[in-house]
Amino acid sequence: MAATALSALIPVIFLLAFGVLAVVASRAGRLSPIVGYLVLGLLIRATEGSILAENSTVGLLAELGVVFLLFDIGLHFSLTHVRRQAKDIFGFGPVQILFGAVLLGLLAFVTGLAPLPAFFLGAVLALSSTAVVAPLIAERHQQSCPVGLTATAILVFQDVAAIFLLIIAGALGGGSILPIAVFALIKAAAAFVLAVIFARLIVKPLFKLVAHTGQEEVFTAMALLVALSTAWATGQIGLSLTLGAFLGGMAVAETPYRAIIQSEVKPFRGLLLGFFFISVGLSLDVGPLLHLWPVVIGISFALIATKVLSNAAASLVFRWSVPGSLQLGFLLAQGSEFAFVVLSLPAVRTMIGPVRVSIVVAAVALSLALTPNVAQIGRRMAGQLRRRRERLNDPELELKELAAPVLIIGMGRIGRTLADGLDEFSVRYSAVERDQRRLSEAIADGYIAMYGDMTDPRLWNSIASHGRRINAWTGVSYETARDFIPFSQSLYPNLQRFAAVTHEEEAGLFELLGVRAVVDRSLPPGLDFTAAVLSALGINVEAIDEWMRHQQERALAANEPTSAVA
Repeated sequence: MAATALSALIPVIFLLAFGVLAVVASRAGRLSPIVGYLVLGLLIRATEGSILAENSTVGLLAELGVVFLLFDIGLHFSLTHVRRQAKDIFGFGPVQILFGAVLLGLLAFVTGLAPLPAFFLGAVLALSSTAVVAPLIAERHQQSCPVGLTATAILVFQDVAAIFLLIIAGALGGGSILPIAVFALIKAAAAFVLAVIFARLIVKPLFKLVAHTGQEEVFTAMALLVALSTAWATGQIGLSLTLGAFLGGMAVAETPYRAIIQSEVKPFRGLLLGFFFISVGLSLDVGPLLHLWPVVIGISFALIATKVLSNAAASLVFRWSVPGSLQLGFLLAQGSEFAFVVLSLPAVRTMIGPVRVSIVVAAVALSLALTPNVAQIGRRMAGQLRRRRERLNDPELELKELAAPVLIIGMGRIGRTLADGLDEFSVRYSAVERDQRRLSEAIADGYIAMYGDMTDPRLWNSIASHGRRINAWTGVSYETARDFIPFSQSLYPNLQRFAAVTHEEEAGLFELLGVRAVVDRSLPPGLDFTAAVLSALGINVEAIDEWMRHQQERALAANEPTSAVA
């Protein structure tokens, strides 16, 4: 017994130790941990791969990783969220996948694959990475701009589409695929209905009962129970464990306890997914990859280029501007972590071929690693195109910017939130930003901004401070403000000045300068500040509160990625 336990623990300890190193190295190189795990698996395969690849403990942990990935996705798939973004989720999402699947499927067919595996592979590669894109959107403060909102909605649909691809993949190798897949989809639809009933009649009352205990470990146990029992139930009726886990997460999403369950499950999800991605690397054939690395690079760039075109084309169908379509196309141009899940299935590997699968998995991993750079290229190009088009279409744009009643100084997170609020209530604004990178990103995301340093009095007249109602400072320190605010007040006595500050002491100092200081403690940052500015403009308080609630709900969804390794 002891010897068996030791033999089972050795590979787990080994993978944990090297997994930590892989994550640290990935973060240092500004790469997704997914890439680090895959590379680690490849390196282990080149040395001691046979020992770990055949170990049943590692295989079980890897499969549980996928189960918890799908459970986490289900946690974000509440019916309320779906209804709110239904147009993008069920309109834009399917068109984007269709365009990508057709173009990528044609490429796979031209390279020698039969029609069925070619277009199945095209559909798998049409998916994008929630694990990489969602944190990137949050990092670049794009949660509230059209590109960020639509990309998030598309990723939600893709996560659901991936479930059905897994169902279809499970039907491969079982005879004629069409009747088997249709029957599997019917069973999945029935399971979906049962999950909704299960959520309302059992899960919600059960969690309410558990909440009365006040014990966090009980919530952890309940989360594990729901995830594993629903996975087992769908497995018993011939569907995948992953579908059951997704439905279990969806059942929990309909309760008020989603947030705490998500926090309890997150460590299990991240750790077990690490085992899964390492196991994918272990399953790859290292020999051909060493000889075919130019092919891997070529396929990765072909994947990115094709998805940029297909994503942009889908955007144009929905009457997006060319700059917006281009930015969205580049943002979603990578492969998906789901490609690793689907391509690891034995039936799929047999249908496509082990060598081809190894090459495609490596190409997808490379596309994930390149995503931040690729997305930045698209953002920069979109900003240049948008500014050029605005100038051509509206020669008086500069005059309108100068006449806007509100001037936002600083287009960081707070400045963007204020701009979103002013847009919501049809209040014209212009913004000034002295950081060139931040300025370019704001213009690319559709904000009205210009370059300048408002601490320099020489700029005030050209910015037309005398014609504005409010100057909103989003990131100025008291030490800097006290040097120019008194002079500004003598020149423009009727101008209202607002400043976003972090604590009450600083607010008191700004008030002595005649500046209305707002201590902003909101999530997302800037809501308190925006509410104060909107109120000063005479906007209805109830309307402001409703807008703030909507922004908070949106931020909660955007700041909790629906997939893989955050």
